[in-house]
Amino acid sequence: MFDGRDPVYLQIADQIRQDVLSGALQAEEQVMSTTQYATTFRINPATAAKAFAQLVDEGVLYKRRGVGMFVAPGARERLLAEARESFFADTVDPVADAARVLGIDVEDVVARLRARAATPAPEGDHP
Repeated sequence: MFDGRDPVYLQIADQIRQDVLSGALQAEEQVMSTTQYATTFRINPATAAKAFAQLVDEGVLYKRRGVGMFVAPGARERLLAEARESFFADTVDPVADAARVLGIDVEDVVARLRARAATPAPEGDHP
């Protein structure tokens, strides 16, 4: 599962963020413990703990002493807001800049987006 170039703790944190965004993990739902992660994925428990600490710092998870880690209330909404901002900064802004350089009217870009949004996505392709 964790075979990307990023450190494993970042991959764990990203997976938990994605699970929260997708609704696979709901607010107040308990996540696997560091020991469960270590056993399931054959990693050092400290690696999972580092991922959890990062998510606690971000407000995605919180710890109930003696019980475990849980998804923080409002975590999905915060992650969605961050993802939306990132989408505009990383995707839309460069498109707008390129359109300006190429002399493409914003109305043409919007029309293309509307047409693309109305076209069903290919099988297995998720936005």
